Amino acid sequence: MRLLPIIAALSATYTASAISIDRWDILAAKALANQAIHHFSHPDPASTCTPLTAAVRREWGSLSKGERKEYIDAVLCLASKPSKSDPSFAPGARNRFDDFVAIHINQTFFIHATGNFLTWHRYFTWAYEQALRNECGYTGYQPYWAWNKYADDPLDSPIFDGSPYSMSGDGSFIPHNGTEAAPGIVLAPGNGGGCVDSGPFKDWTVNLGPLFPTLKVPGIVAQNGTGLEYNPRCLRRDINKDAAKWTTTDHVLDLIVNQTTITTFQNTMQGDFPNGFLGVHSGGHYTVGGDPGGDFFVSPGDPAFYLHHAAIDRAFWTWQNQDPSSRTYVVDGPTVLPGIVENPPNATLDDLVDMTSVLAAPVSIRDLLDTTGGPFCYVYL
Repeated sequence: MRLLPIIAALSATYTASAISIDRWDILAAKALANQAIHHFSHPDPASTCTPLTAAVRREWGSLSKGERKEYIDAVLCLASKPSKSDPSFAPGARNRFDDFVAIHINQTFFIHATGNFLTWHRYFTWAYEQALRNECGYTGYQPYWAWNKYADDPLDSPIFDGSPYSMSGDGSFIPHNGTEAAPGIVLAPGNGGGCVDSGPFKDWTVNLGPLFPTLKVPGIVAQNGTGLEYNPRCLRRDINKDAAKWTTTDHVLDLIVNQTTITTFQNTMQGDFPNGFLGVHSGGHYTVGGDPGGDFFVSPGDPAFYLHHAAIDRAFWTWQNQDPSSRTYVVDGPTVLPGIVENPPNATLDDLVDMTSVLAAPVSIRDLLDTTGGPFCYVYL
């Protein structure tokens, strides 16, 4: 009987929107049921959160226009609040939104292709959601971008259609070459490259970076320093169908169904570049592209980043809860991006994820693996 609210909520969410249920949604529904069964079979007396009382994160296209507007307004609010970063650490940070970008820049080598990649970004996205709620009065929860629903044409989506209820559209057209998304993987150029000129973020200012620009247009040059210096410029995008082909339902299902260990799951998600495989993580980033969206270090400077990484987290959550008893508390991988240092130690469940108190308190990886445990209390539809 406890699963009836789950089924009813799933049905109501998609009945009320124009978005059809796909195979990922079906696996997510199964994940939610499995998580509920596992939770009530293995109760944690120290926790007051359950999968049936948890906050529900939903797909952008399933939100009403009013709900989208509230989220957009909260993001704009965050960018109007003063930075809490130490100026000696991030002299270019001018607002609260920049605080998140600065931490990501500073920790990039320790949070990609590492054992904490999934949990670090889960915590980062949650901390951003909490800032929207606690500092800007947002009453909803972090929405996600179901890439697979719009992979054929991302611009023809409620996320990037440039309407007042979108995350803004493409950049204006500037002739440019394709993007080298990874060594040997070159994406055909999109029809953007210039400043975003429609939607609520058309006047958005990017303050930090670039450090690793992939958009090859005049004026976009890597900073010589840390990327944390003040460098105000417009938000640029190059919405890219060639990248979006890596985020289809088939690619998502391959992750969730065919990758049966945390090692193969996270490695497939992040790509196998030497073999020409981009993966859904990079595929989503380069679907947005531009500056800073196509920058390995500075990508959180585009507000669409958080919808993308909520979807990465939903894929992880869906995978975990296909078999929660064996897939929840698992971790594997180095603690530093390969090639940066020789033979770094492997990640463990007891390693701390420390974003400094500017974003969130230090927490162990172990405490970040259950979305209804640790600091969390949320699920996905």
